[in-house]
Amino acid sequence: MADPTWPGERLVTAAQRGDVEAIGALISGSYPNVQRFARSLCATPEDAEDAAQEALIILYRKIGMLRASGALASWMFRIVRNECLRRARTVLPSRTPPPDPPGGAVRSAEDEALERLDAGRVAAAVAALPADQRQVLVMRDIQGYSGRMVADALGLSTAAMKSRLHRARSAVRLAVRTAPGSTPGGGADEEAH
Repeated sequence: MADPTWPGERLVTAAQRGDVEAIGALISGSYPNVQRFARSLCATPEDAEDAAQEALIILYRKIGMLRASGALASWMFRIVRNECLRRARTVLPSRTPPPDPPGGAVRSAEDEALERLDAGRVAAAVAALPADQRQVLVMRDIQGYSGRMVADALGLSTAAMKSRLHRARSAVRLAVRTAPGSTPGGGADEEAH
């Protein structure tokens, strides 16, 4: 059964065929759902609004690529999720590459691939967190705000903020540890404060 809050399949099909009015109606009809996705996935209201706008731009440009007209909601959810993750990654402080190992050896392609794989697992684990935990984790650990600033921004007591942060870190640690292809004891036990 189709979700009645999303535009209907007829409208999606017309938009896919290039009907300008249908595209406009599809975008305006999708906006509340896309905005709700973004608010639940992104760390800040500003990022959520930007991610929602970007998702609607992608919808406008690529509606013809949607394979099944009934898959609009899942397609838009993936676009919003990816945009929120992209925004969270750009906030990470730029890191200088680790120095080459002693003796002039360079890092192997395998080491670099494993590092990228680990980052992908962490990003997926963060995206899977409940919105309240994700918000605290992103603001504290990714954006680098102090605990007091995070608590104040979210209207929480410091104890409540710390509790959410602990639950979020534990969930991410568990998800990374149990992800397919993860190696036991891969340093996931270290917790940054």
